[in-house]
Amino acid sequence: MANNSPRNPGRRRALALGGVALAGAGLPAIHAAEKARTFVLVPGTWHGGWVWQPVARELRRRGHRAYAVTCTGVGERSHLMSPEIGLETHIQDVANVLRFEELEDVVLVGHSFAGITVTGVADAMSDRVSRIIFYDAFVPTRERPAWVMPDEEGNWPEWWVDRQSRFVDGYQMAFNKEYPIEMLLDPETHPELARSVASRLTNHPSRQWSEPVSFKNGGWEPFPCAYIHCVGQKYRQSSAAMWQPARDRQWPFVELDGPRLAMLTQPSEVADVLQNLAAG
Repeated sequence: MANNSPRNPGRRRALALGGVALAGAGLPAIHAAEKARTFVLVPGTWHGGWVWQPVARELRRRGHRAYAVTCTGVGERSHLMSPEIGLETHIQDVANVLRFEELEDVVLVGHSFAGITVTGVADAMSDRVSRIIFYDAFVPTRERPAWVMPDEEGNWPEWWVDRQSRFVDGYQMAFNKEYPIEMLLDPETHPELARSVASRLTNHPSRQWSEPVSFKNGGWEPFPCAYIHCVGQKYRQSSAAMWQPARDRQWPFVELDGPRLAMLTQPSEVADVLQNLAAG
């Protein structure tokens, strides 16, 4: 792979995938797919399936099947929040979509820390998954199967202990206690959308970050994987701790010139990238 550093957001970014050039600033619209795909889109922390709906609609318009999942305790399922909810709950939420919708040959797409969730789904439902796409997401590994891990003596990192002091009811992570809305998109560029997003963010079960995901059946390892990095994010781009495993393994790596929530600001472009990555 050329230049492993996804910095320098001012330049034009393109990656050739199967002969199709994807450019971060103005991806070509592709309206006729060679093969209809089945996408299962999993939102990241604090988000429900609503964050993926514009992309899901665009993918369906192109003839694909697309499911925007909301996990237990967030979004329209926030009324189900409880201390028992953790990573395994969210894995089961997504796995049940595959099972009850009778989905096969699924392209799993995980946003942010749902990279952990889709890894667990792939491990549990390997016979129904064909490919995994990490969208500005954490890629867990056998060495680091959770985002937050205790040290050898069982002590949690100081930053996590500090954050726990602000958890709602001792276990719920609240977005606005930690970050400004700029963490997701630029409110000056998209003021109405920023207000809409802020009104729909819900608390998130902290155990989804701290429970280790299983690699019993290899997690994401048996599957073709790809990565989308949102290099147009103006406030705190995701760190190498999130995407380095993708670089190390030389996965297809798309640098998208959009914010973390480009699925809302640029749904057609995100659909272009997903469609092309799914085609391999």
